Amino acid sequence: MGKRGPKPGFNAKRKIAETWSPNLAYAIGLLATDGCLSPPGHLIDLTSKDREQLENFRHCIGIDLKITKKHSGGREYLRIQFKNTLFYNFLISIGLTPAKSKTLGPLAIPQRYFFHFLRGVFDGDGSTYSYWDPRWKSSFMYYVCFASASRLFIDWLRENIEKHLSVKGHVTSAKRNTCYQLKYAKGDSLKILRRMYQNASKGSYLSRKRLKIEHTLRIVGESLSPRRS
Repeated sequence: MGKRGPKPGFNAKRKIAETWSPNLAYAIGLLATDGCLSPPGHLIDLTSKDREQLENFRHCIGIDLKITKKHSGGREYLRIQFKNTLFYNFLISIGLTPAKSKTLGPLAIPQRYFFHFLRGVFDGDGSTYSYWDPRWKSSFMYYVCFASASRLFIDWLRENIEKHLSVKGHVTSAKRNTCYQLKYAKGDSLKILRRMYQNASKGSYLSRKRLKIEHTLRIVGESLSPRRS
């Protein structure tokens, strides 16, 4: 009989490195969007429809956690769920909180790792879209977007992106302010995408999102690698 994997909710006793690194920053970006903290038992949960995203998370924190199924609202999801008191307390110390969806605010992310964190946020609740603008001949529009139910978190992201890249973006909201989107167009979005994927190692980005971006940029003769002068 083969060795059984850990049960859902098992206590991951192995210490998770709390020394900041690109991988840790990316993993926290995923938790800030698709993660959940539960005070009873210091439980950490990450839920996604995409298995690769969960595989990336466990790769980045260095523990081979079990991926299980979860049913919600008649739909099937995948998740990682584990208990780790030290890592849970670390997440609380940098600003993550239980029931954070509408209250999430600024996080204590070192500036040198901000774009690795942002890539995790993008893989969790970010998107890109593009279209040919019928108003202008040969005008191809493309955008990068970050979504959150917390306006405070969106404003903090916007402030930090502007601090690094001098791009402003704009914020839109759904009816009754249930969700906010921070959007950047064309040249500004390209600056962000290039910084997000700069030095991104395999296992620290969602492949399908990167491939979509690369396809979009090829249409306008650009790439994630900056042009050499």
